[in-house]
Amino acid sequence: MPKEAAYQVITDELMLDGNPRLNLASFVTTWMEPECDKLMMASINKNYVDMDEYPVTTELQNRCVNMIAHLFNAPIGSGEAAVGVGTVGSSEAIMLAGLAFKRKWQQKMKSQGKPYDKPNIVTGANVQVCWEKFARYFEVELKEVKLKEGYYVMDPVKAVEMVDENTICVAAILGSTLTGEFENVKLLNELLTKKNTETGWDTPIHVDAASGGFIAPFVYPQLEWDFRLPLVKSINVSGH
Repeated sequence: MPKEAAYQVITDELMLDGNPRLNLASFVTTWMEPECDKLMMASINKNYVDMDEYPVTTELQNRCVNMIAHLFNAPIGSGEAAVGVGTVGSSEAIMLAGLAFKRKWQQKMKSQGKPYDKPNIVTGANVQVCWEKFARYFEVELKEVKLKEGYYVMDPVKAVEMVDENTICVAAILGSTLTGEFENVKLLNELLTKKNTETGWDTPIHVDAASGGFIAPFVYPQLEWDFRLPLVKSINVSGH
């Protein structure tokens, strides 16, 4: 069919979609400057993952990673660069972080001559569905802390109780999918540090800051949830 007709047919169908500016469920209500749209369209024909062919795009990504690392108080020394990567979205970021934790845990267990075939991860029942996907895709047991009436985020005390030698990490959420509420990452760090000391384990924390990572540093700068906490080893954040 003529290109004009194809455009009109698809546009008409898309009219049946919801309005993203009114989508309170997925935290995608943020307005974006038209200059950002222009930059995205100017780069839409680049194969972003081909870093050899598009080194300037890669350099821009690395600058962003370092800016975000400083924003999240990463312990970066003079002359050092932060370790991180841009992803398609928080779901991919969580897959990469989860795999890194799983591989590191497996290597540690192998070196100690212990079984390494039954890893688990501890989260709250309020986690975004991509955590369930990670557990299913990469064969990791998902241990969820159940919610209770009037308390709709992960209870750090119960989370740490669920941790065992096979736990690859505890995932905390900064901006719950259900309510937008921040989980108490500082208390989780304190309780998990105590348990690690008692057991000799080194169970780390990942913070899923998809919804709150670009809010907390500006609105609540004194809130300790990021790399200021020693057990927080990785963070994902999204431009929602």
